[in-house]
Amino acid sequence: MDIAAAVAAGRRAAEARMTDTCAITRVTGQTTDMDTGQVVDVTEPVYSGPCRVQQRSTVASRVDVGEASLLLVALELHLPVAASTDVHAEDAVQIVTSVDPDLVGKHFTVKQVAHKTDATARRLGIQEVTS
Repeated sequence: MDIAAAVAAGRRAAEARMTDTCAITRVTGQTTDMDTGQVVDVTEPVYSGPCRVQQRSTVASRVDVGEASLLLVALELHLPVAASTDVHAEDAVQIVTSVDPDLVGKHFTVKQVAHKTDATARRLGIQEVTS
């Protein structure tokens, strides 16, 4: 089989599994809200469309931060390759719709952007934003 045809078929298959939707934005500056006096981020849309959230491993990693010991789980966001070329580390992700109701409305930060020849999906390392 031709490599280009195999990659195209793999991308179609990967995109068929992207049943969630997300919106990705980037901070481009700051402004002051004239009503509240608060400094707020100015953002621009980077991507909006199908996605898939995956957990890389079922095993959490123990990380020591100062005197605290935390368990971290690595998450990946899968996007269509052709539609998501401008995503950068530190961009913000919000899950808009999902087959998993617990994911809807969750916010993440892009931590890693992977590049790969013949990729079937753009895979981004993400971290959940908690308040």
